[in-house]
Amino acid sequence: MTSNFNGLSRRNLMKVLAASPVAVTGAGIASMAHAEAEAAAQSVGLISGNMCLVSPETTEGPYYIDPKLVRADIREDKEGIAMTMQLQVVDENCQPMANARVDIWHCDAEGNYSGYASQGSEGTLDTEGETFLRGTQMTDKSGIVSFQTIYPGWYRGRTTHIHYKVFLDETNVLTSQIFFPDALSQYIYDNIEPYTRDSTRDTYNAIDGILQAAGDGAYTAIREQSEMYLAQLVVGVDPDAVSQEGSGPGGAPKSANMGEPPEGAAPEGGAPGQPPEQSAGDLSPEDLIPGSKTE
Repeated sequence: MTSNFNGLSRRNLMKVLAASPVAVTGAGIASMAHAEAEAAAQSVGLISGNMCLVSPETTEGPYYIDPKLVRADIREDKEGIAMTMQLQVVDENCQPMANARVDIWHCDAEGNYSGYASQGSEGTLDTEGETFLRGTQMTDKSGIVSFQTIYPGWYRGRTTHIHYKVFLDETNVLTSQIFFPDALSQYIYDNIEPYTRDSTRDTYNAIDGILQAAGDGAYTAIREQSEMYLAQLVVGVDPDAVSQEGSGPGGAPKSANMGEPPEGAAPEGGAPGQPPEQSAGDLSPEDLIPGSKTE
């Protein structure tokens, strides 16, 4: 069966993508539905087949700061598997939103955030004053920002994720998170330095409550390149919204210059549990890591 996407409107595209059951599962398994969703998205300039619906808000977590670093490369000296993280900000009609501010932040390969004390498995690592794996970009005319980073690590109580915020006119309109396929994450954590650790990962996608609230649209589309991964996510925002996770004191909107999290910010949570019986899906190890394939 073939599909003709000529003249497909952005509004109708939402119906096409929403009807695709595996377009945004994060499973990394190709299918006809996935291919058609990707083709439909590309026909109107979207970077991935994520549904063009307003993305649900998720918790900010305790580790947001605004170091005011407008930069594309956020790695600093952190080692890990190279990854380009692209986000495309669109409205509910899939129209790209230029000049939106996007902040991202995530932990390093060992599960540590910059800028805070009590990091690490023992809670003894102090990274105050450090800024690794944090940055800000403004979207281009296609609504896209690109960050050079590394594949994120893990820490107890949470599955693999990246945090982001979207600001319009200095108002935080969305705070949410990006998620990754478990098969890929687990292979990396089991086999690749500096991700390998003595402790055992305790939280997977199936039992991460924040991911369940975010839904399938929060999974990134991730592709292997010759020297890196390319991860892409379409983020739908409501231009009139005000983030409930990005409010300043007294409920006032947090502007782009108000970087400190609210006092008493709750931990992200996430109940520990047992890993799923099948963690590698249909992907072979040679398909997972750039440069690891053998002839």
